[in-house]
Amino acid sequence: MTMSSQQQPHDVLSTLDAAKTQLYHFTTIIIAGMGFFTDAYDLFCISLVTKLIGRLYYTIPGSSSPGTLPPNVAAAVSGVAIVGTLTGQLFFGWLGDKMGRKKVYGLTLMMMVMFSVASGLSFGHSPRLVMGTLCFCRFWLGFGIGGDYPLSATIMSEYSNKKTRGSFIAAVFAMQGIGILFAGFVTIIIALIFKHFFPAPPYKDYPAASLPSEADYVWRIILMFGAIPAMLTYYWRLKMPETPRYTALVAQNAAQAAQDMSKVLQVEITTEQATVIGSRVHKQFGLFSAEFVRRHGKHLLGTTTTWLLLDIAFYSQNLFQKDIFSAIGWIPKASTMSALDELFKIARAQTLIALCGTVPGYWVTVALIDKIGRWWIQIIGFLMMTVFMLALAFPYDHWTTPGNQIGFVIMYGLTFFFANFGPNSTTFIVPAEIFPARLRSTCHGISAAAGKVGAIIGSFGFLYLAQNEDPKKTDHGYPPGIGVRNSLFVLAVCNSLGLLMTFFVPEPKGKSLEELSGENQSGEACTHCNQALPV
Repeated sequence: MTMSSQQQPHDVLSTLDAAKTQLYHFTTIIIAGMGFFTDAYDLFCISLVTKLIGRLYYTIPGSSSPGTLPPNVAAAVSGVAIVGTLTGQLFFGWLGDKMGRKKVYGLTLMMMVMFSVASGLSFGHSPRLVMGTLCFCRFWLGFGIGGDYPLSATIMSEYSNKKTRGSFIAAVFAMQGIGILFAGFVTIIIALIFKHFFPAPPYKDYPAASLPSEADYVWRIILMFGAIPAMLTYYWRLKMPETPRYTALVAQNAAQAAQDMSKVLQVEITTEQATVIGSRVHKQFGLFSAEFVRRHGKHLLGTTTTWLLLDIAFYSQNLFQKDIFSAIGWIPKASTMSALDELFKIARAQTLIALCGTVPGYWVTVALIDKIGRWWIQIIGFLMMTVFMLALAFPYDHWTTPGNQIGFVIMYGLTFFFANFGPNSTTFIVPAEIFPARLRSTCHGISAAAGKVGAIIGSFGFLYLAQNEDPKKTDHGYPPGIGVRNSLFVLAVCNSLGLLMTFFVPEPKGKSLEELSGENQSGEACTHCNQALPV
């Protein structure tokens, strides 16, 4: 394979952009995707078991209703992994640019395996000790999960060709939907098995017998199950070579980049092609430089704010959707069920939403993102989420009237569909495409961490905001809130703001990573830097 002097600019990176879709692309999707499968399983399975944990450790003998987690404990158990994830996104995002994507990719997965298992082994002689060890383990589990966000997105982005890059990154992220679905199925199966072998009456009939001692194993098994898919992909993560773009543009080892690419993508790269890369690395600038602000400041503002606003809405629904189902009567009162009955019905409701709304939205994005573009998908998603939340909120009394609950669930499921065929996917994809290689993982980590700030606001805030305005109707230990209806109005406002901030985000469809980041420019100009709207 030879090149004329006129062809020299078409070097390794250009060859990578033009490469046909090959087996290694799908292998990378599976390796990176299984990490997101595990991420989603671990982050969302906790919402399924918190009521069971509340019954096990906080039931007061003689009470007319089963125990629930105190507000501060519920917030800590649900939110501590998100805090860990935020920290991990910032740390591993930075480390991925400093040391390389490959060197830290296995470490994040190992942390996920270790602390998934450790979460299920939480120990102590009192509820406080058990919750303390559980929170400790879930923080470090989240820390490992956080690293997977910038690294998986960046690795998939840097290996992809420009024609199908959006679909490949979206397919990695779509495994999150499968992980949520799997968490529901695992919980349903384990609940049914324990119900079969350890039948129990409803709490109101026989409080002590409604909670068999064996139920303490149930939540532990569910949490530990998340380690299995991560373990299956650990070996293959270690075998992955460094991405050619990092090796060429950051490590500036053109020959090694060509060699790695030739191995995994079955293309032949000559020494002449490889040496061109070094000449393309022009004046560099740091994250906190005026040059970065001029070129990419508006983009970083757009990616951080849209992800933050999206996650306020997304996590407030996802982590606490069992409370919404209870509020509309889809899940009976806790006192009318045994502990395992309640677990089964919560898991069934979440699995139904994932199956009908969450999972299809991810894969519709995979199918269409390289056809209609990231920008329009994000605009449509935020718009439709706003519409459906307002459609739930205005006639809320209608939806909660007996006989209308199924309609509520359908509308609620559509908000998840347009979250995933919308900003939940695109906010993950775009930051892996529009920033320079030496800052790509860092900027993705910053954007993702902003999202987790939104997740913390949504998770912690919704616990309190969604409480009934009548003090007599709030959950035990919670002050009065603004109610589910008014909370939906708040979320609709967040989605509207997300739509507006999307105008700061450029359209990467059909462009190379170097064209988007300005790394193919020999001078100081960056032709796309001020472009926000799609062209």
